[in-house]
Amino acid sequence: MFIGEFSHTIDAKGRLAVPAKWRSQFAEGVIVTRGLDGCLFLYSRAEWEVVAKKLASLPLSQKQSRAFARLLLAGASDGELDGQGRIIIPEYLRQFASLKHHVTVAGLYNRGEIWDEDAWHTYRAREESTSVDIAESMGTLGI
Repeated sequence: MFIGEFSHTIDAKGRLAVPAKWRSQFAEGVIVTRGLDGCLFLYSRAEWEVVAKKLASLPLSQKQSRAFARLLLAGASDGELDGQGRIIIPEYLRQFASLKHHVTVAGLYNRGEIWDEDAWHTYRAREESTSVDIAESMGTLGI
């Protein structure tokens, strides 16, 4: 389970330290891919298999299904943690999420998200300002 917010940096080689409390979940490998809202998604290999199977089962006849599958599947990069608990984020993914030096890694239960630090603060402030409206709309989902 991935929870919490962590401030980290990406070095010049594109290496990012994974939060220490999450590292055991990446023993079998890590997948980083394009996310939504301007971030990257970070999955364990086991969770990625679940997500990838769902994406692969989307109907090919629907344009939006094909586009969403391409966004996540074609953009994915797999890797391993190095001895210091770091992963390499390829340049094309860093560009996609406009990642600079300072990033926020946020836990969302079954995945992590990697955000440019300024973008995360802007996003979080905007969503927190409408949290009552968001919570009310979640009532229709039984939450």
